[in-house]
Amino acid sequence: MKKLFVMSLLMLAAGGWSFAWAGEWDNLPKKKVTTLGLYMHPTDAMKYVQENQDKVLFLDVRSREEVQFLGMPTLVDANIPYMQNSEWPEWNDTAKNFKMVPNSNFGADVESRLTAKGLTKNDTVVLMCRSGDRSALAVNLLAKLGYTKVYSVTEGYEGDLAADGPKKGMRSVNGWKNDGLPWSYELDKKKIYSPSA
Repeated sequence: MKKLFVMSLLMLAAGGWSFAWAGEWDNLPKKKVTTLGLYMHPTDAMKYVQENQDKVLFLDVRSREEVQFLGMPTLVDANIPYMQNSEWPEWNDTAKNFKMVPNSNFGADVESRLTAKGLTKNDTVVLMCRSGDRSALAVNLLAKLGYTKVYSVTEGYEGDLAADGPKKGMRSVNGWKNDGLPWSYELDKKKIYSPSA
């Protein structure tokens, strides 16, 4: 009964929106957990953004390279990478990929997009990365900068890795693209990341 009451309060606080049963987020992998504890599935994010376009800032926090080669959700306001490749990235032997570095302009760039949309740090911000790890880190940074309602899209744009079956090791389990939500390889120049001065 207590959980139901808490869920009702959360739904009212979110403007009548319930993004999933509150207990569902209790089993998130540690790397997807945020200090604010606010999460959405891709379908919830799409519906919320469609119904609240003027009241929410929706950001794709993947690198510019990911956006260029994998496309981008058509509903996002902008791409602002949380992590990015340096000019000549080093190889990461452990992860078997190129090392990424934090985007030192991330906070300033998010605030610039927020202000341009006429919103404040108390308005809703939705962040999406590839699979929910970087967006969680980005939520934590924005929380430290005074943002109060920042949601992480837990499965991200490409989704989680399949643990078994013919697509084992592929991002085919869930996520924006796998859920069949609107995206395009054709990018909008106004939404593409351009570092602040």
